[in-house]
Amino acid sequence: MRIVIQRVLKASVTIDRQLKSAIAQGLLVLLGIEEADGQSDIDFLVKKITNLRIFDDENGVMNRSLLDIDGELLCVSQFTLYASTKKGNRPSYIQAAKPEIAIPLYEQFCKDMSLALNKEIQTGVFGADMQVELINDGPVTILIDSKTKE
Repeated sequence: MRIVIQRVLKASVTIDRQLKSAIAQGLLVLLGIEEADGQSDIDFLVKKITNLRIFDDENGVMNRSLLDIDGELLCVSQFTLYASTKKGNRPSYIQAAKPEIAIPLYEQFCKDMSLALNKEIQTGVFGADMQVELINDGPVTILIDSKTKE
């Protein structure tokens, strides 16, 4: 699994001009899933995301986690995180998991994130044409790939 984490002041997802989800201060997580992903990837990323110290403390130092600030989380599926641009100018998405594999993993990831944060998280809709708006705070943007955790 690959994720892009953005520390946000607010973020939202709109589908067909209808607001689907919105959060205040917290994290926007863009989640890409590949065929080889499983529960161990979910476990690693959930633990990393909830404990990642990227929010400022009283001294302006990034020393607080999402848990520490009781922040919100918006998770959006993003198969394009597995784009390969090695050949030609049209990206290939062959490494991205097919929906029959990706959807259950996306849903499990969201469920596990909710449990870890002890609150409901907000989501997009898998496979939908979504408009994602955000105010990146910092800006702070971090990339994590569960396959390179060691």
